Amino acid sequence: MGALAWSIAEPAPLERRRHQRVKVRLAGRFMRSDRLEFDCESIDASPGGIALSSEAGVQPGERIVAYLNQIGRIEGRVARTFPSGFAVQMTLPPAKREKLADQLTWLANRQSLGLPEDRRHERIAPRDRYTILRLANGREFTASLIDISISGAALRVDFQPPLGARVVVGSTQAQVVRHLDLGIAVEFMRPFPADDFSEDTTL
Repeated sequence: MGALAWSIAEPAPLERRRHQRVKVRLAGRFMRSDRLEFDCESIDASPGGIALSSEAGVQPGERIVAYLNQIGRIEGRVARTFPSGFAVQMTLPPAKREKLADQLTWLANRQSLGLPEDRRHERIAPRDRYTILRLANGREFTASLIDISISGAALRVDFQPPLGARVVVGSTQAQVVRHLDLGIAVEFMRPFPADDFSEDTTL
């Protein structure tokens, strides 16, 4: 792992944690076991757990599903609570644990250098790329999804509606926010719930 990332870790008293944590500030949302969603921000994280800052009250042992910028979906159970938030213990397969460790190293290094985030939410390539772009006047165009996030998507399409135009991508209402070389980028009128977002998400 990068020496810079792990040098800023905050070790637990008597080293009770299995993994060292790095300080990373990532905005996101999480869903409680009752399916209510709340805003949150990471405080620090490791491949085995993450501390989140939030005003929402949670219970020890409660299952949490969160979607954090640059990391994506994480889930686990509340290990402990504190006045400004709570810590979640995660159990990941070795491959995903290694990937998360690499992500945290990169993020910690980037934040320590003051580099900006590329996007508000991590984007993934959906399994089903075929979709339909429908305009407000009812015209429809065949489109291909380049990537998607909980808040928007990039589409390859032959027609470019004006910026700010309201459109429907598949069955999802959106607004055109950018023109691309081969299509457009849209922002959804309503972000996808974190628990429902994956490579199998359809618009």
